[in-house]
Amino acid sequence: MTVTSNAPRIGLALGGGGARGLAHIPVLEALDDLGIKPVKIAGTSIGAILGAAYASGLSGEAIRDIALETFADRNSVLSRLWQLRPRKFADVFKPGPVQFDPERVLEVFVGAHLPDRFEDLDIALRVLATDFYGCQEVDFEAGPLLPAVAASVAIPAVFKPVRHDGRLLVDGGAVNPLPFDGLQDTCDIVIAVDVVGAPVPRADKDDISMLDSLFGSAQILMQTVTAEKLKRVQPDILIRPPHDTTRVLDFMKADKILAASEILRKETKEKLLALTEKTMTLSF
Repeated sequence: MTVTSNAPRIGLALGGGGARGLAHIPVLEALDDLGIKPVKIAGTSIGAILGAAYASGLSGEAIRDIALETFADRNSVLSRLWQLRPRKFADVFKPGPVQFDPERVLEVFVGAHLPDRFEDLDIALRVLATDFYGCQEVDFEAGPLLPAVAASVAIPAVFKPVRHDGRLLVDGGAVNPLPFDGLQDTCDIVIAVDVVGAPVPRADKDDISMLDSLFGSAQILMQTVTAEKLKRVQPDILIRPPHDTTRVLDFMKADKILAASEILRKETKEKLLALTEKTMTLSF
């Protein structure tokens, strides 16, 4: 199925949510199924990674293959993580948990699949991060790509903040977990994919672990930010995978996450076709 040149301009917002963000992939595949390419993508955190990959020209299917291959073998993942160990002996004994350099993580895991600069992308991309001390959103749309994405994914307690222009930047989800705002100015239809999720009780546990408490609280905060924004403005299409017990760092469950989110592929196509029925001519 292909779309003729009179198709409406599509904007795509890919939200943050850690490993749950792999659910973005079926949505990308749905657009491919329809022969539709967004004119602009906005991404936060994991949405920035997948948005950059899709904007670079990779298909949804190719991104799926990369994700499954990357996390298919635990030993391979551990080997890559070993490359990210602290280089300085003193860093091992710093108080608190070891924090990874997000740009190094991206270089090791996805660097080979991304271009160097925003200007090298096939689709316009906006990447969101948070100015930690400025308490405000920071947007990237030009210049080096990997540092911008690194800032967007810098989840506190997991990754070190990224220094940029005298500021310390952290995860974009702190201020804008679902970055569909702004796309309406240049797009006819805006699709927003919200993968934040919410804390879900675990059948095998009566209490809440430290990590579940930390990341679950972050989910609640991001859900609150998005809910308040949705009271003022809404995307044309809102896609949300079901809440489940997937944790923010459960990337080793990539196959299960993708299988559970496969329903989003059909949902995206149905909603988009219904919305564009009167404005888009399809040829089969």
